[in-house]
Amino acid sequence: MSAAALRSLHRPGEPLLLPNVWDAASARLVEAAGFPAVATSSAAVADVLGYADHEVTPVGEMLDAVARIVRAVPVPVTADLERGYALPPAELVERIAAAGAVGCNLEDSDPRTGTLIDPGRQSEFLAAVREAARDRDIDLVVNARIDTYLRGGGTPGERLAETVRRARRYLDAGVDCVYPIGVADRDAVGELVARIDGPVNVLYPALPPTTSIAELAALGVARISFGGRLYRASQPPLLAALAAIRDGGVPFPPDAAREAGSGYPGS
Repeated sequence: MSAAALRSLHRPGEPLLLPNVWDAASARLVEAAGFPAVATSSAAVADVLGYADHEVTPVGEMLDAVARIVRAVPVPVTADLERGYALPPAELVERIAAAGAVGCNLEDSDPRTGTLIDPGRQSEFLAAVREAARDRDIDLVVNARIDTYLRGGGTPGERLAETVRRARRYLDAGVDCVYPIGVADRDAVGELVARIDGPVNVLYPALPPTTSIAELAALGVARISFGGRLYRASQPPLLAALAAIRDGGVPFPPDAAREAGSGYPGS
């Protein structure tokens, strides 16, 4: 599927919902549930591959995992690639395209130290990624993650102003969407949407858990991500089943047992 198809799904007030995946099986489930695009979670993929988050995974293994996900589903795939694994922009674009992804997340803090990158330097990096894609006739949807709410200091007003400043610079550099991850105030989300002239992505639940997707849509967000939350949510049922097996109990309720055994005879 094309980058243009993915880009067209970013509609303020009708947000693209991206339950982030970690392998081909989870990607198939997301697509089967009717979602029009698939996004990876770098933290979840890293954990499945046996690594910590924050660019500890060898880039080849991360992109191989992305390629397997792309092959598994007929919808557009966008990949969380942290800050690009220190690849030069041209190589980064070529390797994303080779994996078959049509979009990527790129963040503006150093994954290894957590330090915010100077916005001018990050703007130059994002512009170089866009130029490299253009030079190679590769259409790529770039989602620029802004880490001011994770890594930044100052008062709430100062943090919001810095987020807006970075968002405008990154949009000027050619990105398609900005992602102020971790913003946790309803009024702040509304003000960011109002002051940023471009699609805004938020992490769910960035606001209190009682905040609905419809409420986020009403604030004007264009994209909602779930990060590693679904992956983490999948772990407690598995741990409970393992504990039941260890203790000689029943690992699945009757209905779940029938479902768990279907489709995999003898394995």
